[in-house]
Amino acid sequence: MSLDTIFVNIPVNDLDRSITFYSAMGFTPHPVFRGEGASCMCISEYINVVLQSHEHFKQFTDKPIVNPAQSTGVLLCLHCDSPAHVDDLVKTAVKAGGTSPTEAKDYGFLYSHGFTDPDGYIWILNHIYPTT
Repeated sequence: MSLDTIFVNIPVNDLDRSITFYSAMGFTPHPVFRGEGASCMCISEYINVVLQSHEHFKQFTDKPIVNPAQSTGVLLCLHCDSPAHVDDLVKTAVKAGGTSPTEAKDYGFLYSHGFTDPDGYIWILNHIYPTT
């Protein structure tokens, strides 16, 4: 059994705004998984984020939808090719309407920085330095 692809589903307040934001980040709309109330954005061949209106998202759960601008239930992390790639994506996110509430950190083995999208979801971008 292969489990090599992930679709992270997040409820968003304004689907069009979120599609615009994630498109600016370089994510591409999935050719099939999109429609009224939802749009899958491809991050890579195996990583996807599915943006869903609250109404659409409620089809899949009877639990209340949290406000990610007020509480954190998940940190979304991606690996980048270099520290410059990390910094470039953070700059792109801020330019597209996100924020970067923390400074970049270099831990010696890992370079890390991140951004918060317009809904409040936190994305951490890491570059792990190669070992010798």
